[in-house]
Amino acid sequence: MEENPRRSVVADIPMAMCRLSADGSKIKVTSRSARVCGRVRQLESSHCNEALSCTKSNRSIERPWMKIALLGQFGSGNTGNDGSLEAMLDFLRSSKVDAELLCICSNPEAIAKKYNIEAISIRVIVARGRWFNRFNRILGDIPRQVIGFYTILAQLNGLDLMIIPGTGILDDFQETAFGWPFVILRWCLAARLNRMRIAFVSIGAGPIRLPLSRLFLKTGARMAHYRSYRDKLSRDFMKSIGFDVSRDPLSADLAFGLPAAAESSRENPTAVYVGVGVMAYYGWKKADEDGEAIYRTYLDKIAEFISWLQERGLNVRLLTGDIVDRRAVVDIMKMFPENEANSGSKHIVAEEMTSLHDVMAQIAHTDIVVATRYHNVVCALRMGRPVISLAYSSKNDALLSATGLEEYCHYVETFDVEVLKSQVEKMLADRARLVLEVKKGVAGFRAQLAEQEATIHATLFEIAEQRGEIRDVSQLPQS
Repeated sequence: MEENPRRSVVADIPMAMCRLSADGSKIKVTSRSARVCGRVRQLESSHCNEALSCTKSNRSIERPWMKIALLGQFGSGNTGNDGSLEAMLDFLRSSKVDAELLCICSNPEAIAKKYNIEAISIRVIVARGRWFNRFNRILGDIPRQVIGFYTILAQLNGLDLMIIPGTGILDDFQETAFGWPFVILRWCLAARLNRMRIAFVSIGAGPIRLPLSRLFLKTGARMAHYRSYRDKLSRDFMKSIGFDVSRDPLSADLAFGLPAAAESSRENPTAVYVGVGVMAYYGWKKADEDGEAIYRTYLDKIAEFISWLQERGLNVRLLTGDIVDRRAVVDIMKMFPENEANSGSKHIVAEEMTSLHDVMAQIAHTDIVVATRYHNVVCALRMGRPVISLAYSSKNDALLSATGLEEYCHYVETFDVEVLKSQVEKMLADRARLVLEVKKGVAGFRAQLAEQEATIHATLFEIAEQRGEIRDVSQLPQS
């Protein structure tokens, strides 16, 4: 397997008890991680010794140790989802476990091209004809669902592990019960029937407002052998709906494991830029009858806020997190027809962003950020920027509470523009101190990821050991 030049957060943890974070501060590894790391090194030594005594004739040298599937809403245009997948791929490819990877996602063509990975669609296409369609309708879609499920069973045959990497997979934002909640249920059931292990890694959870969605997601999550949450809020939510979380650890969002973008140099060092993350937000419910009114109210408030920033002589850089947010950018720019490329304090920068790396590169030009989408907030914090959150759920609040910014949390449908203005003034005046708080919090997030990756690394070796897939020591990826 080709080695990824960008190592994950803990690629070298089995060889050392601590490492340096991107900003030079030490990340400490707990005693639990030390024990896990010791187990990894023990397993590595065992594999090497066994490999030396095995002959290549016993099994093909080309056979992978294990086959791993990664399941999620990837390739749909959401940069946060794709960033979570990328962070997990970086870890798996930099680990010392050789694995054949398969991504099960929304847009397999895009993901296969972008990440050089085999990919299949999460949507199961069942051949249709006039008579089958008529028969299927009479039986309430049961025949199509049964055929689809058997197709999933066949697609997972021979795999060892299914990972759901990050994202807010355990909520029903803009979903019906038979959307992603049902997808999670049937793929997890198929994985268990194929005797695969299942891991929900650094996931977000809640709210789940529809009763049937709650049933599907709880049942799917209960089938997992390993679950970790990206914040205490998510774990507490699952506990509040009667789910046993006693063995489920806390970690951090996987995107904090991605490298930060390079800081930009400015032509005018005295100019102040505010990053404004916008979203095509229509309310929590899918196809909400008030959705357009909610969107227009939100957009009008954002436009009023941007006008005030311009009056203050501050520059604006728009941020997005999903392909659907392009509508919000276009609508906002229409509200400022006077905006031109070189109009000084009237300048609004709106550039294309198709990945979290693009988002962080945009944030590199800013001093503070005001954002709605969760991964806009994550990217701002990863870049060491203080953030004001206009969130549609409390998941953003968990991030800000851990980075000394708890007073800067607002709800997207009720935030007050005047309060927002005063908080921007306060944040700019106190920016130097807040930057230190943010960097301290991010170092904590990365330490949590380091501990989790050490645990997963040991688990992968255990699975490989159980398979009996011992490879020649020369075939092990080199550190």
